[in-house]
This record gives sequence, structure tokens and C-alpha cells, in this order.
Amino acid sequence: MPATAEIRWAADRAVTSTTWLKSRHSFSFGDHYDPDNTHHGLLLANNDDIVAPGGGFDTHPHRDMEIVTWVLRGGLRHQDSAGNRGVIYPGLAQRMSAGSGILHSEMNDSATEPVHFVQMWVLPDETATTPSYQQQQIDNELLSDGLVAIASGIPGQDAAITLHNRSAALHGARLRAGATVAMPAAPVLHLFVARGRLTVEGVGDLTEGDAVRFTDADARRITAHDPAEVLIWEMHAKLGGPAT
Repeated sequence: MPATAEIRWAADRAVTSTTWLKSRHSFSFGDHYDPDNTHHGLLLANNDDIVAPGGGFDTHPHRDMEIVTWVLRGGLRHQDSAGNRGVIYPGLAQRMSAGSGILHSEMNDSATEPVHFVQMWVLPDETATTPSYQQQQIDNELLSDGLVAIASGIPGQDAAITLHNRSAALHGARLRAGATVAMPAAPVLHLFVARGRLTVEGVGDLTEGDAVRFTDADARRITAHDPAEVLIWEMHAKLGGPAT
């Protein structure tokens, strides 16, 4: 199968909008269902959320899902039925494994400023496991120097937090204007521009909210035009089997 690179423009995403939430969905989510856009590789959700001061997601359930949250601006207050609680802020990687079932809430920690974050879902290798939670601070200088493994389940790959999926890893970078970094080479790759403007080798110019879905990706170069932040999923399988 030849390598592909499919651009998904920010303006084409489905949007959920309420008095306290603006959520932009890269894939089918909630009331927004498109049978031709349910996932890419192992990635089922890539929600770009802005929650107003005082707003948030009240207690709700999850099951059999690896949920990774990456805050871009502000603070997100987490609390769950396993007793985990705290505030997630930029640079603090967080993963909640819903396993056999968990309840949690996510609220804006500020009464005056919005919180902006990206929440991403992948399936675990095993179902009905004991729910678990992990968070870890990533040094800003590391993020500024190139790609950092935020979350990974790939054997032998060190990351800030662990995924219960042996075929998936999330990488991130905060790039200065003019900085260049190489993407991982992988059978399936998802690039999301969290902020800023950049150019992807062989693809073209992208801006905040744009994404690219790669198959058989090589180590293409990313060059930032102004300060930019990227989130890249490296995947070595697809739903239901290997990425072949």
C-alpha cells in the first residue's frame, strides 16, 4: 500500500457548543456521527476543548478506554471515583485508564480564565482491568528541544506516562519560530497542530487546529513559522489488527 497523507482542516471539524464549552472534534463524537470518520489507526478521539470559567464536565462514567489529557492553557481540575484528584496544567501529562469502569469530573479550575486542552482516546490492549491514573510533569526545556514521548505503551520506549496499549505512543513538541523536528516513522501517524503555524515536508503549510493522517509515514520534517505546539500519535496497529 502506498504512503498517504490526508490533511484534515481545522474548519471542517464538527463542533459542540454550549454556554460553557466549545469542543472541536477530529473524529465522530457524541451527537456528531460520520461513519467515514470514526478513527485513525488506534486513535478514536481528539477533542480540542475550551471550557469557560466556572464550567466543566460533571461526574460521568467511562469504561475500557485510555484517556490522555494535555492542557494548552489554564488549569483543569480532575476528580474520580478511584480517589484521584488534582489540577492538570500545561506540561503535566495525565492518563486515566477507565478499565472496568470509573466515574470522573473535569472542571475549569479558574473562575476568571478559560481552560484550553486536548483530550485523546485510544483503546487498551485488555478490557475490564482495574482503573488507574498517572500524571507526570515534563520539563519545558525538554519540550522546547524537540519531540518528547508524552505517553507510550510501546516496549522499550520511555515516556512520561504509560499507556496500556503496546502499539501506541503520543509525542509532543513546543517549537520556537524557525525550529525543525523530524516526526517518527510509523505505519500509522496522526499529527495535530495544537497552536501556531508550521510546514510539514511533502504536505505543506498547516495552522492551529489542522491535522494530517499518515499511513506508512517516514521521518518527515516539521518546521515552525512562529511558536507552535504539535501532538503526534505514533501507531503500529489499527483497530482490529496490525497496521499492514
